[in-house]
Amino acid sequence: MEIDSLEPPYLHGGPLGSARFKAQPEDFVVEELLGFEPSGVGEHCLVWVEKRDLDSNTAGGRLADALGLRRRLVSHCGLKDRHAVTRQWFSLHMPGQPSPEPAALESEGLRVLRITRNTRKLRRGIHFGNRFTIRLREPDFDAAARWEQIVSVGVPNVFGSQRFGNEGRNMEKALAMFRGEFTPGDRLLRGLLLSAVRSHLFNAVVAERMARGLWDKALPGEVFGFPDNGTLLLIENQRGDEMQRFADGKVEITAPLWGCGEVHSAGEVRELELEVMARFPELTAGLEAAGLRQERRVMRLRPINPEFVILEGGDLQMRFDLPRGTYATAVLRELAVLDEETS
Repeated sequence: MEIDSLEPPYLHGGPLGSARFKAQPEDFVVEELLGFEPSGVGEHCLVWVEKRDLDSNTAGGRLADALGLRRRLVSHCGLKDRHAVTRQWFSLHMPGQPSPEPAALESEGLRVLRITRNTRKLRRGIHFGNRFTIRLREPDFDAAARWEQIVSVGVPNVFGSQRFGNEGRNMEKALAMFRGEFTPGDRLLRGLLLSAVRSHLFNAVVAERMARGLWDKALPGEVFGFPDNGTLLLIENQRGDEMQRFADGKVEITAPLWGCGEVHSAGEVRELELEVMARFPELTAGLEAAGLRQERRVMRLRPINPEFVILEGGDLQMRFDLPRGTYATAVLRELAVLDEETS
């Protein structure tokens, strides 16, 4: 079975040029936006940390080891980039125990900014989103006009190359898994492979709608979603003014994250989505056999609270917020080919 190109289409005409990216961890700063204030009391100790060139799982392991906790007692809202400076929350389940001093938790590349308590543990995906501060060094293009387009129109909310692994090999492994030729060594790898397949199918629907000129046109049978929290407006729950709310930018149209059950859309939208899915029978069957359920994801991504600055020397700095589960690379790819310098 041939897998179509994993590179989704561009909305704004392709990259304008190239720029150096992540030459230093400080060039990519990510700050988690929790979306609520911890209660200050409870059996869960919440630790707000700054990590430099350190992935989330390694940081969580260090926190657990520092206190002699089992690693399953440490949780966080989501994975953050390693090659970056990132600030995120971790929760440590410590009933009846006092909160530790910051110095007891710090290590190379890990600094504690705040410690408080909460009545509930942090779970994956409960945060609001992330704030990005990004520096692109030595750009060979003028980005001001394109940035205005991105802010005004948005970009496709596609999954980038990081979801598909090196040279798209996650898709190859997923196909081998579906065929019984490969067994993942753990649940984490299995989940990554299933996510890669879902992401590829989502991107395929977005690409088809863009090719048909339906990127920004709501059709009969749409399932709408709120871009800031992922809540869906299923057809049976719509109140009749969704087309206007879409035109006003308050809701967005969605595409499927494939799984078992009936697709949520209807009419023209359902026909289009099923036509695309019919191109990938082995992938859709594999997801269904794995027990995943039908879900959906908004198709458009707009930077929130955007800022754009040309620094002395010509480097570009952008700051913007994005909802959880979306990627800054979806925005950056519409500007430039990024020359990543991470090791």
